[in-house]
Amino acid sequence: MSKTRTLFIRIGMVAVLIGICALMFVIGRGHTVYFDNKSVDYNGQTIETPYKIEVYVDGERVAKLYDGERGMAKWMGQNFRMVVETTKEKGSDASASAVSLKLPYDMDGIILNVPAMFAGLPQDVYLTQFIPTVAEEDAALEDTGEEMVDEFGITQEEDSEISAE
Repeated sequence: MSKTRTLFIRIGMVAVLIGICALMFVIGRGHTVYFDNKSVDYNGQTIETPYKIEVYVDGERVAKLYDGERGMAKWMGQNFRMVVETTKEKGSDASASAVSLKLPYDMDGIILNVPAMFAGLPQDVYLTQFIPTVAEEDAALEDTGEEMVDEFGITQEEDSEISAE
């Protein structure tokens, strides 16, 4: 009897740990959400940008975007909520909209194109993954098989060690 009870306790503990892991996967997933105010071409139609977009997350303004600008916010969890104030033209009144989105599990950096989202375009148009690009200066520093010269004009070899004499 005690071996059976021990087995059930062990199985129960494993089930509890698996449940905690699944819960932490959903709740504890962190995302960086980028907001774009850029025009979009979709099926021959151009979605123009408004004059100004202000994005509020948890009551705090995280982005004030004019044409072509990008802002960002950090978010924990999958259910993203924000309030967007849009000013169509300079000097006009702003209209506020509350937005709730389900963020994808497989993306850490997410770009939301706000004008495309409000135009009612499909999610794959206004929600894309952020992929950082390598700057040209960083690409120039890659291994070219040549000697490297630092900012003081000193030639360095890649695998050399500095030794005190």
